[in-house]
Amino acid sequence: MTQIAETPRDEQAKVESWRLHVLMEAGYPLPLAEKIAHSSADLHHAVDLIRQGCAPETATEILI
Repeated sequence: MTQIAETPRDEQAKVESWRLHVLMEAGYPLPLAEKIAHSSADLHHAVDLIRQGCAPETATEILI
């Protein structure tokens, strides 16, 4: 059986895709979720801000 090693870029893309999904589920619109997903912002903090009633636009400004 042939094994294919994933490149770091493939792994990064998977992580960013997962982050995007979590952010959208939390209530971020797609453009803002993409910005946050591709940044080094803390995902848990991003979700908590929305849960505490922060507007997505304001949360994005705080995070990035």
